[in-house]
Amino acid sequence: MSLHIREKENSSGSISVQIIDRTHRQYKVIETIGSSKSIADIELYLDIAKTRLKELSRQLYPTLFDEEIEEKLEFIDLANRDLIPVGDELIYGKLFHQIGCNNIKLNTKHLTFFKELVISRILYPGSKLYLIDYLAYFKKKHIDKNKIYRFLDTLYKEDIKDSIEECIFNHTKKIMNDTIAITFYDVTTLYFESESEDDLRRIGFSKEGKLARPQILLGLFTTLQGYPLSYEVYEGNKYEGHTLIDVLKKFQTKYKLKTKPIVVADRGMLNNANIAFLENNNYKYILAYKIKNVDSSLKGKIANLTFTDDGVIHTINIDKEIVYKDNEDKKQTLKISQRLILSYSSKRAKKDKKTREKALKKIKTTLNQKNIAKSDLKLSYYAKYLDIDDKCKIKYRLNPDKVSQDERLDGIKGFATNDFTLKADDVISHYQNQYDVERAFRISKTDLRIRPIYHRLENRIKAHILISFVSYAIHKEFERRLKQRDIKFDFSQKLLRDIIKHMFALNRNNKFLHLKFDEVQQLVFDVVNV
Repeated sequence: MSLHIREKENSSGSISVQIIDRTHRQYKVIETIGSSKSIADIELYLDIAKTRLKELSRQLYPTLFDEEIEEKLEFIDLANRDLIPVGDELIYGKLFHQIGCNNIKLNTKHLTFFKELVISRILYPGSKLYLIDYLAYFKKKHIDKNKIYRFLDTLYKEDIKDSIEECIFNHTKKIMNDTIAITFYDVTTLYFESESEDDLRRIGFSKEGKLARPQILLGLFTTLQGYPLSYEVYEGNKYEGHTLIDVLKKFQTKYKLKTKPIVVADRGMLNNANIAFLENNNYKYILAYKIKNVDSSLKGKIANLTFTDDGVIHTINIDKEIVYKDNEDKKQTLKISQRLILSYSSKRAKKDKKTREKALKKIKTTLNQKNIAKSDLKLSYYAKYLDIDDKCKIKYRLNPDKVSQDERLDGIKGFATNDFTLKADDVISHYQNQYDVERAFRISKTDLRIRPIYHRLENRIKAHILISFVSYAIHKEFERRLKQRDIKFDFSQKLLRDIIKHMFALNRNNKFLHLKFDEVQQLVFDVVNV
C-alpha cells in the first residue's frame, strides 16, 4: 500500500482533495477530504489531508499482537465497568457553563438533558439515538428514545431560542471586549434524506449539489473571527439574498447596539434591496463585487488599470442611483456613493484562465456539433462569450472581443463599501476574514455533522439546529482557549476529541477518583479550568 494526496479536477470545475492508494499501477480512493472551487477551501483541505495522511500511515505499522503467538492475559483487580468517562463533563460540560448556557430558561431536568444532547453532538456527532446507548453503557442512565423525541418537540420555542442566543451573544460580546464592530453574514443549505416537502423543507437551489432534495436555509451571523452571534432558519426555496434584511432587523431589535456594526457579506447579498436597506438604516457595509458582471463602462475602467504584482490595490469611487422595491412593493430610487476596492492575485488569475479555457473548449465543441438554443445558455458560464448571428437568426457565434475583455479581468477581485474612512487594506482584510465564517459551516457540516438531517417535523428540525448552534459555540470557545495559549497539536481535531473521551474516573462506592491525565489531557483540562 502506498498512500498519496491527489487533487482531482471534476467536470463541474471543482477540485476534489483525496487520499489515494497506488498499488500495482492502479488507484483506489481511500478518503475524500473535500471538494470546492475556492482556492482557500482547497488549501485548507490539503492541510487536512496532510494530517489525515499521517494518521492513516500510522495504521500501516505492524500490529503489536501476533495471532500465531498465544499469550496468557493478565488481569488486575479493576474492571472496565468501574471506569467512567468524564472528559465530556470536565471539558465540554465546563465550557457549556462558562459561556453562560446554564442560564437558559429551562428547568433543571431539561437543562441537563439539553446539555447532554449538545455535548453528544460534539463528541459523538451521529444520531441522537446514540446518546441512549452512551448514557446507558457509560453513565448507567437509562432513557427511552421517545423521551428524546418528546423533548425535541417541546425544546424549540422562540423564547428558549432567544434565551440561548442571548447567552451566546453576551459571551461573544464579552470576549470581543464588549464591542461588536464588524459582523459577517452567510447562508448555507442543509438537505434532507426524505424526498417529501412541507412548509419549511422545500426543494431549492442547493449549494451542496443535492438536486430534487428538500432542504432548509441556515443563515449564520457571526463576528469576523467566526464567533457566533445569532442564526435564523428559512424555507429551502427562499433566495438567500432575501434573508439579510430579516436577520439584521431581528438582530438589531434583540440587542439594540448603540453603534451599528459594519456588515460584511458575500456577493450573494449584493442586490439593490439589501443595499437600500443598509443605506437607509445607516449601516456601513463591505460586499463582494462581481467584477466580471458589472456594466461595460465600469468594466472598461477596471480593464484599463495596471495590476503588475500580487497585492496591488486600486480604488474607484462610484456615484450611482439604484432602483429597489420598498415594504409596500413600490419602486423607489436611491442615490448612493461607494468605493470599489480592487485587488489582484496571480493565483486567482491562473484559476480564472483555467475556468475560461475549459468553458471555451466546451463551447467550441458544442458549436461544431449543433446550433445552440437559448435553453443551452441557461446557467451557462460561457453564455457571455456569445453573440447572435448577424443574419438575426437564433444562431450563436463566439465573440473574440468578449473573450479578450474577460481575459483582462483575470485575477481581479472587488469589494464595494460605503465606508470612506476605512483603508483599502482594511476593507480587503475584513472581507478575507470571512473564511473563518465559511469554516464555521464546514465545522458544523463535518465535525458536528449538522447534515444530512433525518427529522421530519418542523419543531424537531429547529431543535436540531438549536443544539448544533450551541455545540458550535462551545467548539469555537474551546478553539479560542487553545489559540489564546498558543497550543497546537500535530494531529486532527477528531483524534483530540477521542483523547478527551478517554479521560476516565474510577467509581469506588459512588465516589469518583480521577485517573491521572496524560500530557495532552492535562493541557486541555488546564485550558478550560485555569
